[in-house]
Amino acid sequence: MTTPIIIDCDPGQDDAVAVLTALGSPELDVLAITAVHGNVPLARTAPNARALVEFAGRPEVPVHAGCDRPLRRPAIHAVRIHGESGLRGFEPPPARRPVEAAHAAEFIVETLKASEDVVLAALGPLTNLASAFTWAPEVAKRVKQIVLMGGGRGVGNVTPVAEFNIYVDPEAADIVFRAGAPIVMIGLDTTWQALATPPRLAAWRKKGGKAGQAAAAMYDNPARFDAKRYGEEGLPLHDPCVIAYLLRPDLFDGRHCHVAVETGSPLTLGQTVVDWWGTTGQAANATVLSRVDADGYFRLLTERLARLG
Repeated sequence: MTTPIIIDCDPGQDDAVAVLTALGSPELDVLAITAVHGNVPLARTAPNARALVEFAGRPEVPVHAGCDRPLRRPAIHAVRIHGESGLRGFEPPPARRPVEAAHAAEFIVETLKASEDVVLAALGPLTNLASAFTWAPEVAKRVKQIVLMGGGRGVGNVTPVAEFNIYVDPEAADIVFRAGAPIVMIGLDTTWQALATPPRLAAWRKKGGKAGQAAAAMYDNPARFDAKRYGEEGLPLHDPCVIAYLLRPDLFDGRHCHVAVETGSPLTLGQTVVDWWGTTGQAANATVLSRVDADGYFRLLTERLARLG
């Protein structure tokens, strides 16, 4: 049995590794890639997604462009990290096939109306998902599962308490967490355990085929290594945790919690307030992960990247 998924993303280097990993995993039926603003503008994320599926030898996978800005706020990008192209260090050949005409949120709505078996793998700001659930609120409860990279338990990478994907569009995140769909949240406190260290990058180059070499090229950046923050030399590989969870949930630990998103306070805007100890008594609305087996995670990624040749 395969799991049908839609990958909603903003490629972005770690999004690229996640997309390639998914396309190298026969257990996953990638119905489409839906692109959103985020790491770089939508004018880059959508063509990046299109180029990635063709680089992976999967040109039949459609790519739908979605929202080019947050629901209520000015757009924020991470060009300093990902480069102007979004894929700093890797230049895939230009795509031959165009992006699909239908808006990403429209595609999500129509797909969920037709099936209750679809998993949404959310790797960027949640604007496309929130737009879909706003236009057709009934489809949220038809989602089999949302597995998202975002937030954290009291840690941030944009502010002291806010992670980029949630901070960029906190109103969208608030809609998604309130929508009633089953959610798995993979935050910074987990993804910071998943470091692309020099030995792991070397393994990608040696064993990961062309996709592993591309991934290593994007992550071999010692100027960004921060052992003080992460505990050792390397860069956290955030978004592929979503795909790894779908393939090997046994690599992760977590618990069911209530999660709220701060949308008002300028001090804590975009914080995911995780009720880890059940202090508020509110019903859990997400499974919040807290640990990843980093060695097992990287072995999995290396093997799946190598499947792409």
